[in-house]
Amino acid sequence: MMEELLDRRWRGFRLVELTGLALLLVLMLVLYLAKTGGGAERSEIARVEREISQEKERVRLLRAEVAHLEQPERLERLSRDFLGLGPVAARQEIAADSVASLTTGAGQQQP
Repeated sequence: MMEELLDRRWRGFRLVELTGLALLLVLMLVLYLAKTGGGAERSEIARVEREISQEKERVRLLRAEVAHLEQPERLERLSRDFLGLGPVAARQEIAADSVASLTTGAGQQQP
């Protein structure tokens, strides 16, 4: 039975040869589709990696800008120039123990 199936011919070709050729064509098609999909994935990965490096550069620049904006000398100059603020004078400082008495006395009305 098996020999008869393997020796069966169609238009001069054995059925086994035609089946093998069909499988080979299907495998070639699958391989082509896989490579095409892989190429698209590779380009997508490259695009995402470029975006990541651009975002890392933006983060680096933003950190540098924050470091510049938070410089104490700059903040001191801005507060002095625009707000008229200056360093606290020694006569304006109080001891930590005195703070409690200031907060309790602030809510009371004086006659």
